[in-house]
Amino acid sequence: MAAGAYPNYRQVCSRWISRVPEHWPSLRAKNFLREIDDRTKTGEETLLSMRQHRGLVPHNDVSAKRIDADNLIGYKKAQPNELVLNRMQAGNAMFFRNRQSGLVSPDYAVFRLLRDDNPEYLGHLFRSWPMRGLFRSESKGLGTGTSGFLRLYSDRFAALEIPLPARAEQDQIVAYLHAQDAHIARFIKAKRDLIDLLTEQKQTIIEAAVTQGLDASTAKRDSGINWIFQIPTHWDTCKLKHVAVFNPSRSESVALRLSDESVSFLPMECIKTDGKLRNVESRRTSEVWEGYTYFRRNDVVMAKITPCFENGKGGLLDELPTEIGFGTTEFIVLRAAVGRIRPAFLAKLLSLRTFRVLGADAMTGAAGQQRVPLDFVKNFRIALPPLDEQDQILSALQIATAEQDAVIERIWNEITLIREYRDRLIADAVTGQVDVRGWQPGPDDVVSDDDLAALGNEEADPAYEEEADGDE
Repeated sequence: MAAGAYPNYRQVCSRWISRVPEHWPSLRAKNFLREIDDRTKTGEETLLSMRQHRGLVPHNDVSAKRIDADNLIGYKKAQPNELVLNRMQAGNAMFFRNRQSGLVSPDYAVFRLLRDDNPEYLGHLFRSWPMRGLFRSESKGLGTGTSGFLRLYSDRFAALEIPLPARAEQDQIVAYLHAQDAHIARFIKAKRDLIDLLTEQKQTIIEAAVTQGLDASTAKRDSGINWIFQIPTHWDTCKLKHVAVFNPSRSESVALRLSDESVSFLPMECIKTDGKLRNVESRRTSEVWEGYTYFRRNDVVMAKITPCFENGKGGLLDELPTEIGFGTTEFIVLRAAVGRIRPAFLAKLLSLRTFRVLGADAMTGAAGQQRVPLDFVKNFRIALPPLDEQDQILSALQIATAEQDAVIERIWNEITLIREYRDRLIADAVTGQVDVRGWQPGPDDVVSDDDLAALGNEEADPAYEEEADGDE
């Protein structure tokens, strides 16, 4: 049975939602949730991090930063089926049901259910776009919109009137949304598999061009490089450190630090595996000068941590919005030597499948937190054509891969649209705009946790989102 509207509604005084089912009572949040402030005295419990696409997960599973127990004393305890709110990100859907015992930031709010409500339903509800809008409007502090130091304070949250169906209806809505996620996850997985295939085709074209040139009839010689058999006779060979400056010093831009201008900031999730930038943040120079990786426009960055390195995260920063920028410490920065190598050609070399495979083999560090050594990258041997031939290869590759690029971009847009549809579907279900009481699951409505992983970050492993949620 398809979901339709409820037979009867009542109007509500809210600019985020105009009506709710007539039989849904409105309760103040304080009547079904109670804030808990239980602090650890030892810091020995598991630290939990809040992630946009995964909710609350063990900090050590998603970050290389290890935090001593002494530094966690005073953190808040959170138990399974309690709800945890990042006060500064309430309007950005950072409000999750907790699934395991652990510790969360002292600045978070932890809520315990006072009634027999479905915590998964409440999690969906508080992350839905109407509730996010309400939370933004009720947040107070410095700044406006989705930026600034705005907090949803406990007293304002406690006073909010929330329409809530009975537990049985909550359970039905959760089951319905889980079934819809099954279909959406399969759609996204199929699209991502197609992107992987097209990316593989691109890689084959790029690798042939940057290691063999464009003219197959050109005379060849042994390369002396263990990953390339032969190269054109007129090409040079060298190590990357001979054609690039690694991790240039920020001292060259000290004047900008003194002026405290706004600069681009790139967490790992802001750069895609094709080098394109998205949702670039802007921060004051004084905020990022220390503790982050420095780079300039037209530098090349590459992720060094697994699995971002293997997935090819990085690329040429030719579209960096500001002249200089800062980003995650998990970047290695390379600046092409003028007169030796074009920045775009350097980026193509770092994107090669062979480079990533050999780099992965050279990784060091603890399992799950391994990184490619800087010395491996510096001493990686490459074949280098003359500058004019580099330009010819880059122009030819732009034409040769244009079709794959266009299709990949279209598929990403389709994935974005299906995620927007899911966001709307959840909002309609948890606010009573659709009636799913008569819905019954079918054989295709079952999905595994592995399948549902496709709903997370669309690139690489969502575990490696930056610490932008205030855990630290």
